[in-house]
Amino acid sequence: MSAELPPQIQNQIAQIQQIQQQAQALLNQKGQIEMMLRETKTAVKEIEASDEGAVMYKSAGEVLLRADRSALLEELTDKKDVLDLRLKTLNKQEERIKSRFNQLQEQLKQSLGQMPPTAT
Repeated sequence: MSAELPPQIQNQIAQIQQIQQQAQALLNQKGQIEMMLRETKTAVKEIEASDEGAVMYKSAGEVLLRADRSALLEELTDKKDVLDLRLKTLNKQEERIKSRFNQLQEQLKQSLGQMPPTAT
């Protein structure tokens, strides 16, 4: 069937498929960032709820290292801020991809509507 389609329409279909792949990759990234953000927020809450003198450890690869509570809290708060910013960026990218997808889909509909009917 693709041999019967004009090159312009084939190109539009290829662009739509590329946008769909980008959207899928973006959703995967977004899911990872959301999971990391949830974990980081939970860790911050746990540290904030702990006593000042509580012994804290942080993971460094496969080793647990003793960590200063305030330094650990600051590190995790910074990480949370970075993840929040990254998530906002991904949301903006998602909106742009959706908009571009809708635009390409509309162009394809118009192009297909202008095609002369084929004899069957």
